[in-house]
Amino acid sequence: MKWNLRMVAAQRDLWRPTDVLAAFKEVGFAPSLSKVAAMWGSTPVTVRLDDLDKICAALDCTVGDLLQAEPLAGSQAVPQAQSKAVGDEDSPSSPVRPVARKKTGPRSLPPN
Repeated sequence: MKWNLRMVAAQRDLWRPTDVLAAFKEVGFAPSLSKVAAMWGSTPVTVRLDDLDKICAALDCTVGDLLQAEPLAGSQAVPQAQSKAVGDEDSPSSPVRPVARKKTGPRSLPPN
């Protein structure tokens, strides 16, 4: 995900974390200046949904404005296997139902 807080804030003529903090306080969201500066400078690892709602209210934007999906680096689209019905003519000759495991001895104890 790409975090666009700086871009959204700039579109509202907010150029510094202190300006953004003042906008947050107008809607009743009062994070510390260091938290706002951290969100300003880099992509946060987590954002609470309540906080995200308040950020959107303060900046008059949507979640889609703040968060933009990006393709994963180095990954390619993996073709998904076509699902087939059980008993289909082309299905492998494996059993349809699970087969019970053979009991090979007493179970081990869980770790302490």
